Amino acid sequence: MSEIEQNQTPPSEGQEEPRIAVYTCYCGGNISEVVDCEKVAEAVSKLPNVVISRTDMSMCSDAGQALIEQDIKEHGVNRVIVGACAPSLHETTFRGAVTRAGLNPYLYHHVGIREQDSWVHHNDPEGASEKAIRLLSAGIAKSRMLEPLESIKLDAEKHALIIGGGVAGLRAALDIARRGIKASLIEKTPFIGGRMAQLETTFPVDEPAREALGGLIDRVVEHPNITIYTQAELVGLHGYVGDFHATIRQDQRGVSEDIADAAMAACEIEVPDEFNYGLTTRKVIYRAYDGCYPSTPAVDWANCPDGRLELTLDGKPVVLENRPETIDLTVGAIVVATGFDLYEPREGEYGYGILPEVITLPQFIRLLALNGDAPLEWNGRRVKNIAAIHCVGSREVDGIHEPHEDGSLNEYCSRICCSALLHTLNVVKDRYPDINVYDAYEDIRTYGRGHEDLYIKASHQAVRFLRFHNEERPTVNRENGDQPLLTLNDYLTWGEEIEVPVDLVVLAVGVKPRAIDDIISMLKISKGSDSFLAEVHPKLRPVETAVPGIVLAGTAQGPMNIQESSAAASAAAAKVSVLLGTGEVELEPFVAVVNHDLCDGTGACVEVCCYEDAIALETVTVNGAEVQRAVVTPANCVGCGVCVSACPNLAIDVQGWTLAQYEAMIDAIVGELPTLEAAR
Repeated sequence: MSEIEQNQTPPSEGQEEPRIAVYTCYCGGNISEVVDCEKVAEAVSKLPNVVISRTDMSMCSDAGQALIEQDIKEHGVNRVIVGACAPSLHETTFRGAVTRAGLNPYLYHHVGIREQDSWVHHNDPEGASEKAIRLLSAGIAKSRMLEPLESIKLDAEKHALIIGGGVAGLRAALDIARRGIKASLIEKTPFIGGRMAQLETTFPVDEPAREALGGLIDRVVEHPNITIYTQAELVGLHGYVGDFHATIRQDQRGVSEDIADAAMAACEIEVPDEFNYGLTTRKVIYRAYDGCYPSTPAVDWANCPDGRLELTLDGKPVVLENRPETIDLTVGAIVVATGFDLYEPREGEYGYGILPEVITLPQFIRLLALNGDAPLEWNGRRVKNIAAIHCVGSREVDGIHEPHEDGSLNEYCSRICCSALLHTLNVVKDRYPDINVYDAYEDIRTYGRGHEDLYIKASHQAVRFLRFHNEERPTVNRENGDQPLLTLNDYLTWGEEIEVPVDLVVLAVGVKPRAIDDIISMLKISKGSDSFLAEVHPKLRPVETAVPGIVLAGTAQGPMNIQESSAAASAAAAKVSVLLGTGEVELEPFVAVVNHDLCDGTGACVEVCCYEDAIALETVTVNGAEVQRAVVTPANCVGCGVCVSACPNLAIDVQGWTLAQYEAMIDAIVGELPTLEAAR
C-alpha cells in the first residue's frame, strides 16, 4: 500500500477548507493489472485540497473501510473519494464507512475505474492509467463543491399491501404481521395457496404439500394483523413510500355458506378445472380443493354469461349477480408476490396438442394424484412406458428454437423443472415399479441441497437416461402403430439413434413471467432482460425495486422452488419491517430543488416530468408577492434531472449533482493532467 500525504494551509476561521482523501483500489487485480494504481495515486496527490492519496488491494474489505475511518478521524479529512468498481456495487458501503467516522455520508464521492476504465482498456495500460487520473480528477473537482445533505424523512403508515396469495405472499404477510405491522393480502382468485396447493408432495423431503401449506395458511388467517381479500385486484395506486393510496376492486363470492352446497348441486354449467390443469371439469360454483381457504364456495364470474348466474333452489328461481366493491387502503409499502405462469408448449411441440398422449409435468402430477392407488391408465390404456423430456420452454437458443409471438426466447433456466421431474419419476417408480421410465435431457441441474439425491435414486430405480444435444432435439410422432414414438440421438451411447415406443410423454415445462403489465404500470417498476421483475442489485439489494417502498417476493422475480420463494418472501418482509418499523422512512436527498428567485413559473419543468406529482406549479410568496412557482415533492422525485434541462432560467438543480459540479468535473477531465512520474 502506498501513501502520499500533504500538509495543507489551515482553513481560515469560520470556513471549512476541503481536505480530500483519495483511495485508488487494486480491486484484487481487476484494476491494478491494467491501471498503474501507484502512478495514479502519485498524480492525484498533487491536486489542490488532496491531503491523502493511497492505494489498497481491496478498499471494500473491512480493513479498507477501517483505513478510511482512521484517516477521517486522525487527519481531519472532510471529503472522501474511492476509485474502484461501479458505484452501484459499493457506493453505499463507503458511505457507511464515512458515516461511522462521523462524516456526512454525502461528502463521499465514488469513481468507477473498473467498468469504465480497466475492463474496457485492457490492451492500453498507459491510456487506462491516464484515464483513471482524469476520472479521479473530475471526482476531486466535484468533491470540492460537495455540501452536507440530509436524507428526506417522511411519516410512514405502518401497514403493508401484499399482492398475491401464494406461498411467497403468505410468508411475507405473516413475517410482516409478526413484527407488529398491519398486512393486507389481496389474491386475484377466490382461494389462497397458489400453485403449491396443486402439489401432492414437495422435494427433496417428500413432505405432503397441502399439509405444509395448510399450516402456513392457518397461521396467516389467525393472525390479528392480517386482512385477506380474495377475488381482489389492485386497480389504482398513487402516492409514495410511507403513504401509498391503493384502490382494490373485490368481486363477491356470490353464495353464502348456508346455501353453498345446494347452489353447487343446482349449478349446471361446467368448465375445465384449472386446478387439475384441464384434466377434469368443475362447476362455476366451486371449491378449489378439499380443505381450501376460504371454505365457502365462490362463483367463477368470468364463466357466467353477463356476469350473472341463474339457479333453481327449492323450486324457486334465484339469480346470483356480481356486485364488485371498491376498497381504499393507505399503506406504507407494497410486496409484489404475483407468482409465475407455466410455459404452454406450442401445438406440435414434441407432439403436444396433436397427440393426446403428450402432456405437461404439472398435468402428470395431477394425474397421479387423481389416479390414487389404481393402476395407471391414460385414455383407457394401461401405461407401461413413460418418456419424459427436460427443458421444454427453457434454455431456448436463437436459431434452434422458434421465437414466441413477441419475438422473444426463454433463454433462462427455469431451475425447478429438473428436480420436480426427477421427484415425480421417483414417485412413479415407487408406486408402479413395473412401468418403464425414460428420461431425455440435454443437461440435468439438481442444484439444491438434497436435490442430487433425486437423480441418484432415479438411477437406482432403473430410470433410463438418454442425453440429446440442443440442436438435435428429440421428436415425438405416431408414424408406426398406435403408440407415440420417441426418437433421439443418445450421446450417452455416442450418438446412437434410439427409438422408444411409449404410452405417455411428459414434458417438463418451464416457468415464465406472469402477465401483470397493468400492475407493473401502476407501480412503475421494471422488468429484467428475462421479463421477470427486476431487483435493484442482485447482491446488495436483491428484493428491492427501483421504486422506494416496493419490494419483490418469490417467483415474480424469477424461477424459484418453494424454499427459495419462502426465503425471498422473508427477505422482503424484513425490508418492509425495517422501512416501516419506526413509522418514519428516510430517502436519499438526490432530488430536484427550485430557486424561486430565478423561477418565473413557465411550467416547462412540469411538462417534461415523467413522475406523477413530483413537480407542480403552486402559489407561493416571493418578496411579499404571491406568484406561481415550481414546487418539488421530494418523495415523488427520483432526481433524473429532466426538469433541469428544461428550465429556461437555470432555476432547478439536483442536490448532490448540481450544474456547477458537472461543469467543474468537465473542466477537470479536459484540463491539464498533473505531471506523471514513475511511481516511487
